[in-house]
Amino acid sequence: MTDTPRTLAEELRTRTDSGLVGLLRTRPDLLNPVPGDVTQLATRAGTRASVVRAVERLDRFVLQTAEALAVAPDPCPYGTLAALMAGDAGDEAVAAELPRAVAELRAQALVWGPDDRLRLVRTARELLTPSAAHPSPTGLGPTVAEATAGMSPGRLQEILAAAGLPTTHDPVSAVAALTALFSDRTRMAALLDTAPAESVTVLDKLLWGPPYGGVTDRPAPHLQWLLDRGLLLPAGARNVVLPREAALHLRGGRAHHTPEPLPPALAPVTERDPQLVDNAAASQAFTALATVEELLKEWDLGGPPVLRAGGLSVRDLKRTATALDTTEQLAAFWLELAYAAGLIASDGEADERYAATPTAEEWLQLPDHQRWAVLAAAWLPATRTPGVVGTADAKGRALAALGPHLDRSPAPEVRRRALNLLAGLPPGTSVPAAAVRARLRWERPLRGAGPGARAAAAPAGATVSGAAAEGAPAEDLRARLAQWALAEAELLGVTGRGALSTHGRALLGREPDAGDATPAETDAAAARAAALLAPLLPEPLDHVLLQADLTAVAPGPLRRPLAEALGVLADIESKGGATVYRFTPGSVRRALDAGRSAAELQEFLSTHSRTPVPQPLAYLIDDVARRHGQLRIGAAAAYVRCDDDALLAEILADRRAAPLRLRRLAPTVLAAQTSPEQLLDGLRAMGYAPAAESAAGDVLIARADSYRTPPRSAPGPVPDGPPPPDRTLLEAAVRAIRAGDLAATAERKPVPAPAAAAGALPRTTSAETLATVQAAVLTHSALWIGYVNADGAASQRVIAPVRVEGGFVTAYDHTADEVRTYPLHRITGVAELADDAV
Repeated sequence: MTDTPRTLAEELRTRTDSGLVGLLRTRPDLLNPVPGDVTQLATRAGTRASVVRAVERLDRFVLQTAEALAVAPDPCPYGTLAALMAGDAGDEAVAAELPRAVAELRAQALVWGPDDRLRLVRTARELLTPSAAHPSPTGLGPTVAEATAGMSPGRLQEILAAAGLPTTHDPVSAVAALTALFSDRTRMAALLDTAPAESVTVLDKLLWGPPYGGVTDRPAPHLQWLLDRGLLLPAGARNVVLPREAALHLRGGRAHHTPEPLPPALAPVTERDPQLVDNAAASQAFTALATVEELLKEWDLGGPPVLRAGGLSVRDLKRTATALDTTEQLAAFWLELAYAAGLIASDGEADERYAATPTAEEWLQLPDHQRWAVLAAAWLPATRTPGVVGTADAKGRALAALGPHLDRSPAPEVRRRALNLLAGLPPGTSVPAAAVRARLRWERPLRGAGPGARAAAAPAGATVSGAAAEGAPAEDLRARLAQWALAEAELLGVTGRGALSTHGRALLGREPDAGDATPAETDAAAARAAALLAPLLPEPLDHVLLQADLTAVAPGPLRRPLAEALGVLADIESKGGATVYRFTPGSVRRALDAGRSAAELQEFLSTHSRTPVPQPLAYLIDDVARRHGQLRIGAAAAYVRCDDDALLAEILADRRAAPLRLRRLAPTVLAAQTSPEQLLDGLRAMGYAPAAESAAGDVLIARADSYRTPPRSAPGPVPDGPPPPDRTLLEAAVRAIRAGDLAATAERKPVPAPAAAAGALPRTTSAETLATVQAAVLTHSALWIGYVNADGAASQRVIAPVRVEGGFVTAYDHTADEVRTYPLHRITGVAELADDAV
């Protein structure tokens, strides 16, 4: 091998193991499956799908460097590249950052070769080179040679003569002379000094792109002047283009209008007391817990039905938003958060509907800080994106909350990177969301849009005399994901007042460049964050304040048993820093239906109130209890039983009882033609307080049973490409590639044709194979073999045979770096290696 690599594969062979590990870490798609040798690795690294993915992960300046290489000569000296990036005037920032950009392109195997012969891999050049169909962000057009391809020799001579160049009948030398003129700063300046002012104006309008325009059959004189001298070259029937060399001269040698070697600053910054930020985040975290708990309570008896296509209907989303006292978009976030945490799911029944899961019961019993950890650990890696709820899918159908097609694979990366940017600021410091989005756009400018979608082509009807229209680009998916990530972090209490909280920093766990976290690492980081959050959350109270207007005020969060019991005895009137409960005859009857007696209710309120039980509330409880159960309802279809026959006569005489179709069976019994439930509701609507009874005559306790789904697993994130490999896998892959490369490139002794053909598997007879292998066992030498596995895949291997018996050869496989056993009938042939080849 020469000192200068001739191919990407040759350069990869010269890399250290750590260099190959770095390549495979940044481009994990190259590992599936593990390449057999370095040549396969280089081939896979040059495939279109892999190159597109790699290019999409470049930051803006590295991408600009690759775009400059795509319009530079191939190969390109480093000095030429520096001139394209910094221009004739130079740029210190560009000069300082350019070595980093080239090193990054080398590390990702997008550029290879020494500094005096930099080569962009062919596929990347095809993606980034300007064309009429796919303009480059550089705004440059084709070269003179590309634009004049197919032009008649006579027309070339006319252009040379008009430009003041010696004519030649050789089209190649004619194109070279015109290219040299446009690339020569002195001669090009002299030529433009003779141009009409209108011609220079036209060139200025095409200067930064798009470089294409339209002309009429009879161009104006100032346009004809440009056409005659090749400063505008044909690009179709009525289209022209500004050649690349002329544009670079007019730009002062710069490939980009505005090189961006440095990321945009995270500014302006707002500094706050970190404790204030932590308190604000903790307050929002508690609100998040209360909201999810309210959602579970709302769906305690079963939630809304599942749409046939999956998800929640718009009407049910509105009802849920009303119940949570929030907007529909925020309701979608809370629904998706609970779904990601495995707290709600569909029940899978024939009439499918949503409900809380058994996991929700366990979650409700956890301390507040641990409940928050469950939500945070589910949110951080989630790919389901509630922000797209309500938007249209590819078929124009609205995307539903909890429905399909909500996964956006880049979401976890954007979410974590946005939080990492905040983590890089001093504690308590916040920046505007626009500054975070600008930084993310610089870091991944092509994310969410392939290289072919970077710029729109000029409209066919555009004229070279008109200014290029500059429309505001649509906000890409990555920017929207960043916006949603910051808003959701605030809702969840990861940030407070725009700054990352102390427990939010702990939630991130890993360093920004340490790669993606595993689920176990995410859970561990969430547990550490929860421990930091715990002291900041309010301590649940065991008391309320009863008031004379039949209300109770909870000055803070209540302990769960107290909150549940009070929720049955009273109705929540308002929420906020303090929750107000109101006692009504219906709420008291609800508590009595649940099996509580009046004395138990009085005792409950006395125990948990810091103020005496007001007399109006005591009277209300006693009055409802006195009438509660005086009437008894059971199943006949239904009947009413009462010891007071006068009361039954009063009910029969009441016109409001007509829909119940009652008739007297006995002095103390009425029969009805309705169900017990309808009879119960009807008499209560008339102002009575009946109680239901069982077939045995016992009072039924009307305690609603919670409805739960069967055990359900939380939805897993949809990965963005292959999972990140760990170090063990990377090191094993590099060893396998090195061993495979050894097998493919080791020097071999001459073998008879056709086995000697380059790249062909060795071919020997069964007898020759057996004899050669047996000899290798005795001499402890290595062999080159061709092998076909059970799936029919052929490969080359270098083995050191140890034992041959029973139709199998046991050998140390240098390719796999382990001892293996091979059936002799699957070995296509063997060949001895040259001395000291292994």
